[in-house]
Amino acid sequence: MDALRHVPRSSASITPSKVMKASVLLNAAAGSVDSEETAQQVARVLAAFRTAGAEAVVCALEPSGLPTAVEKAVRSDADVVVMGGGDGTLNCGVGALAGGDKPLGILPLGTLNHFAKDLGIPMDLDEAVRTVVAGHVRAVDLGEVNGRFFLNNSSLGIYPEVVEERDQIHDRGSGSKWPAMLRAALGQLRRFPVVTAVLRLPERTLTVTSPLVFIGNNRYEMKLFAVGRRPQLDRGELWLYVARNRSRAGFLGLAVKALLGRLDPAKDFESEGLPALEVASFWRRSIQVALDGEVMRLSMPLRYRVRPRALRVITPPAAA
Repeated sequence: MDALRHVPRSSASITPSKVMKASVLLNAAAGSVDSEETAQQVARVLAAFRTAGAEAVVCALEPSGLPTAVEKAVRSDADVVVMGGGDGTLNCGVGALAGGDKPLGILPLGTLNHFAKDLGIPMDLDEAVRTVVAGHVRAVDLGEVNGRFFLNNSSLGIYPEVVEERDQIHDRGSGSKWPAMLRAALGQLRRFPVVTAVLRLPERTLTVTSPLVFIGNNRYEMKLFAVGRRPQLDRGELWLYVARNRSRAGFLGLAVKALLGRLDPAKDFESEGLPALEVASFWRRSIQVALDGEVMRLSMPLRYRVRPRALRVITPPAAA
């Protein structure tokens, strides 16, 4: 593939002077690389790239194998590394792609696909493949905490506990993902974990006790019909949201308002845009943290920063 042609606002286009070569990595459907569903998915993706006029090598992998596969794809002669799955799947490739020249192509095959939606990527598979092959490249920000990247957001408090319990319920075969999420949410509302932390911001220090501390990669909209969407992904800033209401009833009301699209950032959250922050604790040595919906335990303090335009991603022309 010829060199990228630079255009304004850190965007570029892959010059279509020869056939695009794509390394396509899919999160195995139904959790198994040997399932019939996975085989059908691989065949459909391969056919879509051929129809769009590109050469593609398509592999389905277990989630644990994705990071190594992305590193290998980055070193290959492919023009683009394409990942198929949800936000957690995409997160697996960020470490190898951040700061590099090889762009990320996205096939939104997950449940929610927040990152793809914020970029305007089509939810239809064939249209998403055509978007990749068109090759319009845009540079977007990444969030980082203690060396771990996130595309969308990071959170502390009740949400990581809900996700961890949901995964435990799901792994026991006690229900599909959404019923397991509901059971986990009800269980955590009964226990109602809160986090007490010292937030060291660039210009002040806060001590907070809250059921939810949320750090977004750029600002999230909190308007009617736009909850959880980000109008821009390249402003070079994190957005901190701390739920003001510390009671169980108040937090439940906050969840209902979120579902109805009636959150009021000024009333419901302590919020602020900033380039970096540190989250410390009076007594914790580590804490459960959610990154793009995946939970891990990280050592305290948590040092957050934004990596401006560190990821090159293929988007529709309007977004680029």
